[in-house]
Amino acid sequence: MNERWKYQLKTGGLWGVLMIVFSILFTLKEKPLEVQLTSPNFYIRSLVYLLAGTFILGYFNWKAKKKAEENKK
Repeated sequence: MNERWKYQLKTGGLWGVLMIVFSILFTLKEKPLEVQLTSPNFYIRSLVYLLAGTFILGYFNWKAKKKAEENKK
């Protein structure tokens, strides 16, 4: 796995996991944790957060990192 994908997985994956946790915490008063975790909607939403974080957010962060490195030189 090259450096770009490692970076994208690290930054985008972290964002995806944090979004999943925050979405659980925000809806905890309305639905108990057990109900949220057994819902198919939770798994679809989690997959979307992880994929969007990895492919979209991770890619733009990678481009910004490379641009900052080029400007540093």
